[in-house]
Amino acid sequence: QTRDKFLKILERLSIENGKNLWDDFEDSFIIIRQKLDLDAVAAEKNDPAAKSLEEVYLAYPGFYAIAVHRLSNQLFKLGVPILPRMMSEFAHSITGADIHPGAEIGGSFFIDHATGIVIGETTIIKDYVQIFQGVTLGGLQVKKSLASTKRHPTIENGVIIYANATILGGDVRIGADSTIGANVCITESIQANSVVTVQSENHIFLKKK
Repeated sequence: QTRDKFLKILERLSIENGKNLWDDFEDSFIIIRQKLDLDAVAAEKNDPAAKSLEEVYLAYPGFYAIAVHRLSNQLFKLGVPILPRMMSEFAHSITGADIHPGAEIGGSFFIDHATGIVIGETTIIKDYVQIFQGVTLGGLQVKKSLASTKRHPTIENGVIIYANATILGGDVRIGADSTIGANVCITESIQANSVVTVQSENHIFLKKK
């Protein structure tokens, strides 16, 4: 039934070789499932609010976003037009996470609070990475002439990126096991085992009566 629905969608999109594409897509299901199981374990391990794996599978928007991404990314790599973007935009509308199907994301990936996350087309994320709400992994410029270039950053193993951090540029590499603090804006590479924070002060005063 899933196969028939898939083939009908490809037919409506005027995409040829639907049966061959389905066979290639189906061959990837076991590997994708294995990756998703690791993603779910990462969520349960890293989120103190997670009570069980079942909760992650059924009620975590970040997990839903990465699940759809892993499927759409496989179709993207198979050269299927339009459909991968349709899938990613559907997940975007449901979860608030905008992940381009071209982005390469490694294993044990954890998204905490998916709202407002943007991951661009040429982003590379390695293994054991955690990102929080509002994170942008984007490009420095929006020009059509840059379409075939690497425009988005590379995130190495074990990096944690906290809420509303922005990392821009295709030459930017965040070194392994680094921690990027909330609200940081980065446009240059960061060496491994770094901690990057914004230095600011909170001014607290009493209201006048």
